[in-house]
Amino acid sequence: MHYEEMSNLLVEAADLVTEDRKAQYGDFKKNHEDIAAMWSVVLGTKIHAYQVALCMVSVKICRSTNPTIYTRDNYVDAAAYMAMAGTLQQDKTGDLT
Repeated sequence: MHYEEMSNLLVEAADLVTEDRKAQYGDFKKNHEDIAAMWSVVLGTKIHAYQVALCMVSVKICRSTNPTIYTRDNYVDAAAYMAMAGTLQQDKTGDLT
C-alpha cells in the first residue's frame, strides 16, 4: 500500500509540472530563470534557476514540520520542485547521466 501511495504522489507531482503549473505559469525552466534573475537583484548575488527550485523545496519542508497537520500539497510540491531542481542543474552542468 505504501508503494502505491508513494507512486501516486510522484505521478501527481509530475502532472503538476507538465500540466497544471505549465498551463498557469508556462515552462518551468523559463519561470525559474526569471525568478532567479529577480532574486539575484534583490539579494545582490548570482542565483541560478536550480537554486530557486531548491529554496522552494525548503519552503515546503518547513511547512511540513507541523506534526499535527498533514497537508499533501506540501509533499507533492516538494517532489515536483526537487525534480525541477535536478533537471535544471543537470541542464546547467550538461551532465546527462
